[in-house]
Amino acid sequence: MKCQKCAKPATFHITDIERGKPREYHFCDEHARQHLTPVEEAQEPAPMSELAKKLIVSGTGSARESSPADRQACPICQITFLEFRNSGRLGCPYDYEVFRDELMPLLENIHDETRHSGKVPKRAPRNSQQQTTLIQLRNDLKRAVAAEDYETAAHVRDKIKSIEHEQGR
Repeated sequence: MKCQKCAKPATFHITDIERGKPREYHFCDEHARQHLTPVEEAQEPAPMSELAKKLIVSGTGSARESSPADRQACPICQITFLEFRNSGRLGCPYDYEVFRDELMPLLENIHDETRHSGKVPKRAPRNSQQQTTLIQLRNDLKRAVAAEDYETAAHVRDKIKSIEHEQGR
């Protein structure tokens, strides 16, 4: 939805009661501030308008405090985590590494997984699936060795060897 006064996206949806009837307004940040700024001749603002004004004037537009992660920026595309939170879109694939600590719990809450397990494009080379599997198995092998779980490590090592043998390595 767009702001009623300009072409920017409406981020604030305000309902005022005027003469006993509700009236809805949809504004961008700037026009919401203008709307909620009390005019000296106007009557007392409604309590909800006062609360919305406090939230907007605080600078964040929400009751949530900004965290150090919100200011962290990707060195490649320059997007900050706060921009991602506001838009819902990352700027480049490298963002998954930069914001890993913040994204993993978020992805797990949304998808109940942090790994893609869906369909693969038909035009994708069959070998790429095996490459992905090899990378995952090598990571599993490293974790098993670090945990000194040598039985699991041997089992994973054998899987890696069989896949590499199929590929002719």
